[in-house]
Order: sequence, then structure tokens, then C-alpha cells
Amino acid sequence: MKKATLSLAIATALTTPLMAEADTVLYGEAKVSVDYVDNNRDPDSYWDVVNNGSKLGIYGTEELGGNLSAFYKYDFSVDMTEGGNFSGLNQKFVGLKGGFGAVTLGTQDTPYWKVLNVVDIYHSGKMFDGTVYLGSGVDNRTSTNGALSTLSNSIDYQTPNFNGFSAEALLVLDGRINSAEGFSNGVDIWTLNLKYEQGPYFAGLTYIKLDGDSDVAIPVAEGGGTVDFDADNWGIGLGYRADVWLVGAIYEQGDFTDVNFPRKYITADGNRLATGDDAKSYFITGQYTFGNSTVRAGFGQTDTGIDGEDKIDNYRVGYQYNFSKRTLLWAEYIGRDADTLFYGDQNVVSLGTKVLF
Repeated sequence: MKKATLSLAIATALTTPLMAEADTVLYGEAKVSVDYVDNNRDPDSYWDVVNNGSKLGIYGTEELGGNLSAFYKYDFSVDMTEGGNFSGLNQKFVGLKGGFGAVTLGTQDTPYWKVLNVVDIYHSGKMFDGTVYLGSGVDNRTSTNGALSTLSNSIDYQTPNFNGFSAEALLVLDGRINSAEGFSNGVDIWTLNLKYEQGPYFAGLTYIKLDGDSDVAIPVAEGGGTVDFDADNWGIGLGYRADVWLVGAIYEQGDFTDVNFPRKYITADGNRLATGDDAKSYFITGQYTFGNSTVRAGFGQTDTGIDGEDKIDNYRVGYQYNFSKRTLLWAEYIGRDADTLFYGDQNVVSLGTKVLF
């Protein structure tokens, strides 16, 4: 009898914490591929085993009553090929939500990206460089925060859904960079969107702004001259998803991107590195699913805005085989026809696998 009572006590002690954490979910994905990369610039061509955004995460909620709840998310990068685990700029935030919408603080995906990721249906991490998605480029103005998809030191507000319509705004308040000349002492970056999602239809409009000074001096040790920390982008995204079909399209325009950076940089002798207008980019993609297979294809073009540079053509083709809802294989081709300051021709073949849990 004593042994039975002891066993029951042990069982209760072990299961009670798990029940208390019932609103916490552990999740993750493993994405690794073998890539062949052929460049027209150094390195010329090579093979590589590549991590493609593998991650491990925890998401949890707590009901507080009165239609109010708290929630949090820890999303950690897991490098399955070269180490560096739990680094990277993944989402980590805490927030409150209720009838007013949701407010979150931390490192978060931006409203800008949440409109333009309507075409993010591929698996290779090389699919969306700065020639397809202008916000993916990292230059002197964004290196502290990373690309424009996920930003640290941020506060975000999402409205409730009104018959398919919603809006979102995010502010970056990064005191670490305020000591650097050119950045704001308050809001360093701000971005917002307006979205419509109803059934298979999606439409979104978004804007992002780097709220800094113009003609900021660069130390001589870093090349000298001045650079413009006053920049912005805007974009639109359209999508349609049915049972077997998906079609998506995006358009971006602005100077908050690396492909347009040369016209914002003035050398020590007072001349601009390049002249021109805002960069412009579009990308259209689609997919069709039959049985366990999915095929995808996309095309886009980027005008860097720099006088004298040719437009960049981007080609994407992909095949996916689903073993289950959690495990798949992919074969993808990334093609780029370019001859600009930052980008040249490139051909990539990526063969990989993805497992979710």
C-alpha cells in the first residue's frame, strides 16, 4: 500500500508541471541542402552543404480573463552545418492581446515583410537575395539591425481583423546605435502595412522608413565621405491560394536597399559614387500541387536605379515531394542574369530536405 501511494505521489509530481505548461508548445524545423553554385565572380563555382533557416522555438500563451491574454515566442536559429547555434536574428518577443488587437515587444518580423512574403514559397535560403526582395540587402545603414525582414529592439501593434482588413505598425527604438552619428535619438526605423485577407485572396500595401540624417560623415578609417541615413521603401503584395493553385506577386520601390546604395554615398572629394533614381523590383511566382508533388516557378526583374547599370533578371524553378505533412524533399534552381556593382550572373541548384516538428 505504501509503495502504491509513493508511486502515485511521484506520478503526480511529474505530471503536474507538464499540465501547468500545457499552453506552451515546442516546435522546430530542420532544413539542409546540398548546393552547387556557379558564379561569374569569385569564387567561380563550388559545392556546399547548406543550412537553410533551421530553427528551434517555443511559443506560449496564458489566458488572463476579460478577453485578455499574454503570449510569448522564442525562436532560435539552429545551424546544422557549421555551428553557431542559437545565433541569428530570429523572432523573440512577448505581448498582450485582446479586443484592442495585440502589442508585442522584442525582435520581430516586420509589417513590411509580412506583405512581401506572399511570394516566399521556396525552401533554399538563396531564393530571396537583394535582387528579388529589396529589403533583404544589408548595407552601412542596416548592418546593426540586419535586413528589413526581422528587426530587433522593436515595439509592434496589430489591429483586430475587420471583415478581412487589418493594419500593423512597428517602431525600432535602438539605443545601441544612438551614439553613432546620423541615427535618430528616438525612432530609428518605422514601418507599417494595411492588409486584406479573405478566403483565398490576399492584398497588402506597406512602407518602411529609416529616420536618420542626410550626409553623415564616415570616418576616414572606413573610407571617408558621407552617406545618407534618410531612406525609405514601399511595396505591394497580391496573392491567391486555392486547394492546388497558388499565385503571388510583389512590387517594391525605394532607396533603403543595397542595390541603390551607391547613389546615397558621397566620396571624400564631394562626388556621388553613382547617380540615378529609386530602385524598382517586381517578382511573380506560382505553384501547382498534384498528389504528393508540388511544382513552382517564378520570374522577377530589378532596376537598381543606378545610371548605366543593366536590369537584373531573376529566374526560380522548384519541385517538392511530400512524404508526409512534416517531411519533404526539394529540388530548386536559382538563376540570375546581372552585371551590377553588387551582383553578377549566378546559377544555383539546391537539393534538400525539410522536417517539421
